[in-house]
Amino acid sequence: MSAVSKKKSDKKDKIILNIQRTLCYIVLIIISILCLFSFYVLLINTTRSHPDIQKGFSLIPGKSFFVNLTNLLKDKQLPVLKGMCNSLLVASGSAVLSVYFSALTAYAIHAYDFRFKKAAFTFIMVIMMVPTQVSALGFINQMSNMRLMNSFIPLIIPSIASPVVFFFIKQYMDSVLPMELVEAARIDGAHEFRIFNQIVLPLMKPAIAVQAIFTFVSSWNNYFIPSLLLNKDSKKTLPILIAQLRSADFLKFDMGKVYMMLGCAILPVIIVYLCLSKFIVRGVTLGGVKG
Repeated sequence: MSAVSKKKSDKKDKIILNIQRTLCYIVLIIISILCLFSFYVLLINTTRSHPDIQKGFSLIPGKSFFVNLTNLLKDKQLPVLKGMCNSLLVASGSAVLSVYFSALTAYAIHAYDFRFKKAAFTFIMVIMMVPTQVSALGFINQMSNMRLMNSFIPLIIPSIASPVVFFFIKQYMDSVLPMELVEAARIDGAHEFRIFNQIVLPLMKPAIAVQAIFTFVSSWNNYFIPSLLLNKDSKKTLPILIAQLRSADFLKFDMGKVYMMLGCAILPVIIVYLCLSKFIVRGVTLGGVKG
């Protein structure tokens, strides 16, 4: 009798578990649709003309994709391709420098014991809480004195010091990098940079990929500092060019061209995410297997 009741109880628990899973999948599907809906609307509007967009929302693609693309590329006041190249240079350089040197700093804090270790960590955390707007005026004044206005150097090199990226990688490193592995490499005669580049970095791929995506997107979308530093049209990044659309003549304002420009701005971000997300998935999979 107890075996029968236990079997019924297990069956009931299984039914409840299946119901809970179904509800979770439904909620996740709804959230995914809501997140992707705005991208779908953007994609649809890149194929519609200005009069069609003014008529209202539509789920059906238009026939003006190449017209909008041609109008955008021919607009001499909006050098989109040049802006995309500038943004790509700044965002890629910022992401690479930020991730590598933040990981190197996190490794130094994690692997070495020195007198002011806690003080250094606290100092970095304090810097993380300082907003960009507070130091912007002094930064712009310093760049002007150094004759680095209309240069990409102030937008790329300062990314080496990124407290947020450092903190994330440091927390991840504490959980996945055993000191026994580092000490074994030292006993085998490997120098510190070889240990970091060939042992530590491969273990940190998931964290590095996540922060590379975040840093790239943050730099790609950055408008505040570049708008203060860059005045030449040949040096302007894509967010500055998008902001210039607000000052366009209303009679010449083309919504199809605007949506096409926004679509071009999102495309590199999607490509970077697709290229780096595979390292995140592999890291999670390997972590699950090891666990």
